Amino acid sequence: MILPVTVIRTSHDRKELAALLGRDPELHAYELGDLDDFYWPYTTWYRHGERVALVYHGGGTPTLLALDRSPRGLTDLLTALVPLLPRAFDAHLSPGAEAILAAHFPVRPHGAHLKMALTDPDRLDRVVPAGEVLTTADVPAMTALYEAAYPGNWFDERMVQTGQYVGIRRAGELLAVAGVHVWSPTYGVCALGNVTTHPAVRGQGLATSAVAALCRRLLGTVRWVTLNVRADNAPAIALYRRLGFTPVAEYAEFSFGPA
Repeated sequence: MILPVTVIRTSHDRKELAALLGRDPELHAYELGDLDDFYWPYTTWYRHGERVALVYHGGGTPTLLALDRSPRGLTDLLTALVPLLPRAFDAHLSPGAEAILAAHFPVRPHGAHLKMALTDPDRLDRVVPAGEVLTTADVPAMTALYEAAYPGNWFDERMVQTGQYVGIRRAGELLAVAGVHVWSPTYGVCALGNVTTHPAVRGQGLATSAVAALCRRLLGTVRWVTLNVRADNAPAIALYRRLGFTPVAEYAEFSFGPA
């Protein structure tokens, strides 16, 4: 008997993609969020059997997301995807999957990361929330804070329009911010991002209070609250654990192609 050959194909069916990704929303929160109208125009989706890869084009350098609980399951998908990828791109990949692409592109690793999810929201009650909802009028102050406290971070100003950014001020100065990279009530997911505190006031619990306030706000609209964090960022991981987050998956970030 000759088995049918499964080929890679693009997908433009959000319902189909949501069904596949929704089997593991904590692993695929970013991809599910990118199904929303807000991000959809910047996405290209590929499917190989039951596995899905996303190339996101909205942040400068294209970014490939290919994640699976069984990284071996990505082998056929990524192998078939090689000729379709741009000359240079960033990537978020399950551990080991980078070897497939490294055979075809120069690779620069950017470290191991964890995906965490809010699995014990009752812990939020142990923290006094603080902060006010930020608006687009606060973008200049946010940008200045990120330049001082979090240089090189990815901040999409459009996300402030979601109303899911919280900031703490003292004497009128913005000193801590917690926000989101994706937020989708439609698909029930969000991913925290752009969390930082001014270096002059670190260690005072401002970020913890801002994240607690934001999470309480988010739980009114989504089921899964997630985030990405570097595996070697012990202070951040400890902060998130105190608030009820636990690691749910490992992945790594890379750049592929010419430097």
